[in-house]
Amino acid sequence: MNARGAQAQAGVLDAIERVDRLVADLREPELDVLLVATPVNVRYLTGFTGSNALLLIAADAPAGGLDGPGFHRFLTDFRYATQSADQVPDVFAREIVHDKLLDAVAQALEDAEGDAGRLGFDDAGLTVAQHAHLREQLPDAWELVPCGGMVERLRAIKDPGEIARIHAAAELADEALGHILERGLAGRTERDVAIDLELAMRRLGAEPSFPSIVASGAHGALPHAEARAERIARDVLVTIDWGALHDGYCSDCTRTYATGEGISARAREVYELVRSAQAQGLAAVRAGPSGVELDAVVREIIEEAGYGERFGHGLGHGVGMEVHEGPRLSRTAGDDPLLEGNVVTVEPGVYLPGECGVRIEDLLVVRADGHEVLTGLPKELTVIS
Repeated sequence: MNARGAQAQAGVLDAIERVDRLVADLREPELDVLLVATPVNVRYLTGFTGSNALLLIAADAPAGGLDGPGFHRFLTDFRYATQSADQVPDVFAREIVHDKLLDAVAQALEDAEGDAGRLGFDDAGLTVAQHAHLREQLPDAWELVPCGGMVERLRAIKDPGEIARIHAAAELADEALGHILERGLAGRTERDVAIDLELAMRRLGAEPSFPSIVASGAHGALPHAEARAERIARDVLVTIDWGALHDGYCSDCTRTYATGEGISARAREVYELVRSAQAQGLAAVRAGPSGVELDAVVREIIEEAGYGERFGHGLGHGVGMEVHEGPRLSRTAGDDPLLEGNVVTVEPGVYLPGECGVRIEDLLVVRADGHEVLTGLPKELTVIS
């Protein structure tokens, strides 16, 4: 078997293992079938990269196998007939639907499960109109059970292959920014730097995982600033927040640079505060503490320095197939502990309206006894003229 064939075989095995884990989770809510409609969740469970598909995961299916019959259902349209045959494992019975996919769900359930049962659905992903339409199509004896987040909980713990893909995306993003910094920042517009950065990622084989943020001077006080057609001045701070989407997985990183040695004393003070707080936040990350507890470690440092009101967002978030996913590190994240295999950001920031903003962000894997940082650019205050 060649390398491409081995990689495809590994992807099939990953998909089957994920479906088996999901089937085990269907027992507690006593579901007969789970409807999966979100494209990213469909891709996670099947490897299918198209834009239109539904899954029906059967709770009574035996553990999956490469040569087993299709116990679960995969529904898509004519455009993806060949693609789905190539990408979707044979544990799914693949069906090409010639009308709306939701219209085919009722028939598929009747064929596989009969005229009664409990159908779980993602109440965060299915619209009210889609829910009403599905209810109309199903026999009255079928119960619709809201159970959002089941696939997302699986996605929150990354396997080694996923971690390798996220790490590759992070390395690619670091390389792209390195090319941009070689050309300097001062005198260029924020928008030009952002576009240049996104083009660099595309040339390296990725796409931006979100619109790149380039915010200089007082504009940096906006945590989610949009890059402007304003030229970057000398002797100011510039915050760059960017990420790559590569092979289905995202990276996310932020660095703040100076465009000269003449930045204000307060800008230097805030930079060193954020750098120190971020380092202590990283040191606290391991399996066990909750997102609330980790947020508090960093928040206390910034509050004691007198800038607590200028750190208004959470400490971090999960990253994977989406750039924002579970778990969260924030004051409202809940009591659930971080688990080995979570991939999260640690990104404190201090924002001074009318003056400047500083944010420093790394991406890391949670380990049982610590963590592994996936982003590699230095964090000492660096002058990029």
